[in-house]
Amino acid sequence: MINIALPKGRLGEKVYKLFSEAGYEFPGILDKGRKLIFENEELGMRCFWVKPFDVPVYVERGTADIGAAGKDILLERSPDVYELADLKAGFCRMAVAARSDFVDDPERILRVATEFPNIAQNYYSGIGREIDIITLRGSLELAPVLGLSDVIVDIVETGTTLRENNLSVINFIADLSARLIANKSAYKFKGDTINEIIKKLAQ
Repeated sequence: MINIALPKGRLGEKVYKLFSEAGYEFPGILDKGRKLIFENEELGMRCFWVKPFDVPVYVERGTADIGAAGKDILLERSPDVYELADLKAGFCRMAVAARSDFVDDPERILRVATEFPNIAQNYYSGIGREIDIITLRGSLELAPVLGLSDVIVDIVETGTTLRENNLSVINFIADLSARLIANKSAYKFKGDTINEIIKKLAQ
């Protein structure tokens, strides 16, 4: 049995579409209900929905053999897993954004609001900038507008929300998309099957 962890939400549905088109279907998985686990005995596979940030945890600890996780989550959590393939779904970017009138003063500590403190810390450490990280959970655009932070580090897809709040991107940190990851032990023992899945997903 191959166990697959998919992220709940739009990204997970996009990834499931790739699996379905590759011949890996789980009847009822897209029904609007509370069921979380779906099996296809003929394929010898089981698929389950989990919170996006939890996908690497399920894979790293072996509950799932493979999973689909956003590159943002992999950069933030640095899980001990194999990153096997770019699924080319859910394209967006990690970026630094600020008010249109923002001017950085290198003489003072930069206040950075983000849901991704490790990504922010790694980025600014790489350019030698001292920062004060303010960890928030959503509505990051409010932070610089209300004076809580100087900048935000966040995922940018279209940039519409930034523009509507008089913010703009000042630096891009990384390109993001869904990645197929595997448990290291599972890949050792089920590598042929997992590689076959990757091959079919890429067709």
